[in-house]
Amino acid sequence: MIKKTLTITLFATLILISCKETSKQENTQSTTTETVKHVKDDIVVTTSTNKDGEKLELKFNNTKGTATLNFNGETIELFAEKAASGIWYKNDDYELRGKGNDIELKKDGKVIYKHTDDIVNLEVKNEKGDVLNMVFNNSNNTVKAYLNGGEQMDLIAEKAASGIWYKNDHYELRGKGNNYKLSKDGKTLFKN
Repeated sequence: MIKKTLTITLFATLILISCKETSKQENTQSTTTETVKHVKDDIVVTTSTNKDGEKLELKFNNTKGTATLNFNGETIELFAEKAASGIWYKNDDYELRGKGNDIELKKDGKVIYKHTDDIVNLEVKNEKGDVLNMVFNNSNNTVKAYLNGGEQMDLIAEKAASGIWYKNDHYELRGKGNNYKLSKDGKTLFKN
């Protein structure tokens, strides 16, 4: 009987020791090391010039939700607000709102800087019934062209002897008066 009790006690002790060792191993295996990533700030820098020639330098830190402006030698720090569309930044004295390239800066409720792009929309048709829509941005010398409502072609102005000339790697738009010609890789797509 003593032999049986001693054997059972020894067996139970071995099981307990083995369970403790397994538990320690499981804990060791499940230990994880957390790596902290440093996110680089998403910063956008741009300059806006209004019709009076005044410049507004803007530096947006999209990671932190801030905008740092330089206007007339003054540095202004603004904080992002939730805008329905476009941008909205403000502090106790200043407020910056904008959409696209259009920007308005207010100080104590009074507009002190405003830039609005000079946009011209034009639609022309040819004898075949093709329609060429063009959105000219005369502030930054670009045009967005759409043939028959198709894909958007972004073109940049070139120096023309007379009339207009816009192009990119594949497309070219030339015009004089009310006559326009759109080409792709040298092949005429539209002419009126």
